[in-house]
Amino acid sequence: MSSRSSSPSGRRQGPDAGRVASHLAVMAAVAVVMGVLVACLAIPFAGIVGVAAKDVSKGMVNLPESLEAKDLSQKTRIYDVNGNLIASLYDQNRINVSLGSISRPMVKAIVAIEDYRFYDHGALDLKGTLRAFITNQANGGSVQGGSSITQQMVKQTLLYQAETDEERKAATEETYARKVRELRYAIAFEQNHSKDWILERYLNIAYFGDGAFGVQSAARHFFSKNAKDLNMLEAATLAGLVKNPVGYDPVDNPERAESRRNVVLDRMAQLGILTEKKAERLKNRPLEKTLDIETSPNGCQQSRAPFFCDYVVNWLLKDPVLGDTPKERRRTLNNGGLTINTTIDLDMQKAADDSVSSHVFQTDQAIGGLAMIEPGTGDVRALAQSRPMGKDKLGGETYLNYTVPKKYGDANGFQAGSTFKLFVLAAAINQGIPLSTGISSPQQMDIPDYEFETCDGPYAGEGSWPVANSTGAGTFNLYTGTQVSVNTFFAQLEMRTGMCEPLELAKQMGVTVPPEQQVPSWILGVSDTDPLTMAQAYATFAARGLHCDPRPVTAVLDSSGEMLKEFPSECEQVMPSATADAVNDILRGVMEPGGFGQNIAIDKPSAGKTGTNNSNMAVWFVGYTPKLATAAMVAGANEFGEWLTLNGQVVGGSYISSAFGSTVAGPIWGDAMAAVSPKLDYEDFQAPPGDEIAGVLAAVPDVTGQSVEAATATLQGAGFTVADGGQVNSEMEEGLVASTSPDPGTRLSSGDPVTLYTSTGYVPPPPKGNGGGKGRGGRGGGRGNG
Repeated sequence: MSSRSSSPSGRRQGPDAGRVASHLAVMAAVAVVMGVLVACLAIPFAGIVGVAAKDVSKGMVNLPESLEAKDLSQKTRIYDVNGNLIASLYDQNRINVSLGSISRPMVKAIVAIEDYRFYDHGALDLKGTLRAFITNQANGGSVQGGSSITQQMVKQTLLYQAETDEERKAATEETYARKVRELRYAIAFEQNHSKDWILERYLNIAYFGDGAFGVQSAARHFFSKNAKDLNMLEAATLAGLVKNPVGYDPVDNPERAESRRNVVLDRMAQLGILTEKKAERLKNRPLEKTLDIETSPNGCQQSRAPFFCDYVVNWLLKDPVLGDTPKERRRTLNNGGLTINTTIDLDMQKAADDSVSSHVFQTDQAIGGLAMIEPGTGDVRALAQSRPMGKDKLGGETYLNYTVPKKYGDANGFQAGSTFKLFVLAAAINQGIPLSTGISSPQQMDIPDYEFETCDGPYAGEGSWPVANSTGAGTFNLYTGTQVSVNTFFAQLEMRTGMCEPLELAKQMGVTVPPEQQVPSWILGVSDTDPLTMAQAYATFAARGLHCDPRPVTAVLDSSGEMLKEFPSECEQVMPSATADAVNDILRGVMEPGGFGQNIAIDKPSAGKTGTNNSNMAVWFVGYTPKLATAAMVAGANEFGEWLTLNGQVVGGSYISSAFGSTVAGPIWGDAMAAVSPKLDYEDFQAPPGDEIAGVLAAVPDVTGQSVEAATATLQGAGFTVADGGQVNSEMEEGLVASTSPDPGTRLSSGDPVTLYTSTGYVPPPPKGNGGGKGRGGRGGGRGNG
């Protein structure tokens, strides 16, 4: 319905001539009072109902001479290791572009419909303002229309920079006082900036509807293309939206949007920007056939890797480069237009997601989690958990990130069981305890607390540690005791190493045990932890003793593409490479025939360790190749995160009578690693040097046919001592090694002797014997002597 008044006969009535003349006189008088009759510029607003000239004049005097145009907020984009977008963060969906990066049809369309004399007038379009004023008075004095692009830009800037409700109300109120305020600032902008600068800011600050701020985001959202590629029809559509972004929304109101687009095309034809014939042809194109809607998800929940994205955000919120306070850093993340380059590999992420979700369902009374990290760099490749991100707890959703430390994900974590035994194992090897050391390990033991040495002397507990096995009893060495995970073996090994060095080593590998949990039984994993922490700890062994802190981000760039901060790998050698090699040699046995992990081994050399806590509330499998370390976890927990036993539950559609790391968490590890194995280069672990690690089990090399000197060097290089067994008759050339004892391939501990037998180069003929029975030349009837 038109807002223009009509006569009873239905004919439009023009404003009363006497009334207009009266208002014009008032306008001129007030303009003089305000002192703004500069260069024939008259402000035609004062004296209108509700605004006294002195109030407007006072407002003008109290205003700053210019308005600071703060940087516009832009969305931050997060990319994976290969440059794929994984998430966007924003308060306003905006990407600033230069005027040169906006198509000419778009520039012409917006100027034609909003302010066709923009490049010809100053801050105020006198003709347009006067025309709007006369129309407003004819319609009862409403305040609308007549604003130049510069004035509109000022209004949008005031609204954008408003920080309080009062400031937001002042920026949008329909009063002449606001118009005066906008004009004052518009004059300053025109004096201090070029027309192109003003138009560029206007096109970047304007709201185009459906959540799109600025022409670039609008072009991406409505047409799936960049602003520089907009054609005439698309440009006319967008140009028509800024007047009423909600009312002309092409998605919700396509008919009104198409009608408004055609108005813009008619205006462009009227101004000679395009011919009327072309305008008519374009108007006949249905709007729906030109749209190509592209959504721009906001935040981590809609990301392709929600919990990795959440980890990145919380990790960066700890970095002062984004601001002095967490609030400032979050504002920078959501408004700074940053480019965040991360370490996630989406192929690995998909493998992790698929494996976890297939083994643990989101509504199960259990949580499955998995983390992948690259040894030698700390690059986090994937984070996955069975409960998706969301607020529907009964539907299995959560905002807690169970895959990362509490300070980044808010979850307390779960006990990691026997995966902690590796810290004692590595300390024992460091201290020179031979890998072949045999320890009698009964089914259960009760060891007094004082038997365990801390950094400050004997442990000060007044009781004892009753420790029992779930994997059998017997005499075990460091290989078998670890591969079978014998509790009483490790309790006694900890008595030999003491608690000090293993705890310190765990800390250096990124696992901190709280002081109150630094008790003898800590090696059974009584401390809460998470998959990422365990993956980065075990990656230390894969990297031959080089520990690297987890790194989710490699670089952050500002909105101009300039480097804000790089994040290099932070690594430290925390144990001799030989020690790590020995651990790897032991743990690879877990993945070989007879080991707990034999059914989940992949087509690359790998090593691993199981973990199960008391009451089977959480089970783990942490394994690795030289190229990738992965930790998988399944923990019993209800929808509120309260711990439950896994025993007797149905998880992933399968009933669990008794949960173990190898049978429940292991398959998650195995499926994920098998899926990513084609991306991993083939690399074997380094064999532990027998001359540095005592008791290394190694196969006796085949030195048959070598010289004594060469054979001796080979055997000593493998860590064995060499003994001379003398000569034996052999077809081998005289002086060369004819055989060894033990035979080649036999596994011995480093330092064990291998005896060399050299060849005489002569094989005597077999003796002539008297065979039993009758033979040619024999007497017969006698007994053969062989």
